[in-house]
Amino acid sequence: MKKKALITGINGQDGAYLSKLLLDKNYEVYGAIRRGASEKTDRLDTLGITSKINFVDSDLLEISNIHQIIEDIAPTEIYNLAAQSFVPTSFALPLLTSDINAMGCLRILDSIKRINKEIKFYQASTSEMFGKVAEIPQTENTRLHPRSPYGVSKVYSHYMTMNYRETYDIFACSGILFNHESPLRGKEFVTRKITSSLNKIKYGLLDHMEIGNMNAERDWGFAGDYVKAMWLMLNTDHADDYVIATGEKHSIREFIKLSLHFLNIETEWEGEGLDERVINKSDGNVIIKVSPKYFRPAEVDELIGSPEKAKNKLKWEPEVKFEELVKMMIEHDSKLIKPN
Repeated sequence: MKKKALITGINGQDGAYLSKLLLDKNYEVYGAIRRGASEKTDRLDTLGITSKINFVDSDLLEISNIHQIIEDIAPTEIYNLAAQSFVPTSFALPLLTSDINAMGCLRILDSIKRINKEIKFYQASTSEMFGKVAEIPQTENTRLHPRSPYGVSKVYSHYMTMNYRETYDIFACSGILFNHESPLRGKEFVTRKITSSLNKIKYGLLDHMEIGNMNAERDWGFAGDYVKAMWLMLNTDHADDYVIATGEKHSIREFIKLSLHFLNIETEWEGEGLDERVINKSDGNVIIKVSPKYFRPAEVDELIGSPEKAKNKLKWEPEVKFEELVKMMIEHDSKLIKPN
């Protein structure tokens, strides 16, 4: 008998890669999708799997809807990937962010408790929960100090997942995923903004790009690797929480320099802080400027995770290295532009 997986946020980067993984493992995959967003299947289209997904209208703001979907589908596993996940937006919309990210998770957990406690549950936690980091690298036991409404909302859902596991004996896991990118990443996120914008600059479709804090350091991995860890969490003997990361850190500046290298754009760097800028050697034009509008009200400067627990207990390790990831994204965006 086939396993059934219900994925919220199936339209996102992680939802697409996870769907592909589960389909390859012979799951029936159900995608919970907000009404009105049904046509936004471009990531699933890219992977060639849209026709294999069973879509259901869903809204994490509505408990009766969630309850009914779980009753009707009777899933073996639920992966809660849906969220208001853009950190800058969470400062503008803190109530909506909290309702979707925090209460949405609780609505699913409580439905599982009432319908069938044998359903396995995965919650997408995030390295943004560490925020003002207490130690480097961050582990499953590092103190949480979120620095955005997004981070705070994820802390709530993280602890609620833990609480339902301990209180009601539900197989509920949280994956504390550090930054994970891919060609399917949304262009509002800094990595994809960099690879897309620099390609447009190279081919004369954009004059310059504005960026925020280039000193910020992140632990970047490949989303396709990270969804494997999600599946492993729900298919091991005991439910637990895991940091999923590479254990390496790189700055925004490094990401930009590597992108420029793969695009064969020779540059000169001038200034510091808000006056820092990047000049194209070929024509002397400024192609990258720093803008204060892209700085967060409360910055998270250094995130780097320790994946040791996942390596030891799940036998998981990241496969795609940082340089491969940047090259993959640059080449993808080049292909999108060249035909036009």
